[in-house]
Amino acid sequence: MRSRRVTYFIVTIVLLIIEVMIALFVHDNIIRPYVGDVLVVAVIYTFIRIFLPNKVKLLPLYIFLFSVFVELMQYANIVKLLGLQDNKFFSVLVGTTFDIKDIICYGVGCLFIAIGGKLYVLMYGEQNGEQNIK
Repeated sequence: MRSRRVTYFIVTIVLLIIEVMIALFVHDNIIRPYVGDVLVVAVIYTFIRIFLPNKVKLLPLYIFLFSVFVELMQYANIVKLLGLQDNKFFSVLVGTTFDIKDIICYGVGCLFIAIGGKLYVLMYGEQNGEQNIK
């Protein structure tokens, strides 16, 4: 159990570094807007799995719903409503621009996570510590 937590911690850090590198150094029309949004749900997933190392059956769905909620908060202009538009960190963290394509990317990322989980079980079986928690 502990080694799985460590693995998820390391993967979270690596994905977070990739996300930061994309945000700071990639200024294109594909990687930054789309791959970054697909990866962000993987960062959330691996971060949660540090604390919940047993498989949570619907976790990809929960992450998708959370991501949609954040995107809808962008649509509602939550950063400005809270008076935090001058706070660069909060503006970047929450985002300030609603885009339906972001929701599609979050869905793709969560689909990859769900399919990856199913493939893991098919390859290694449930007995390798991937007990389900509903």
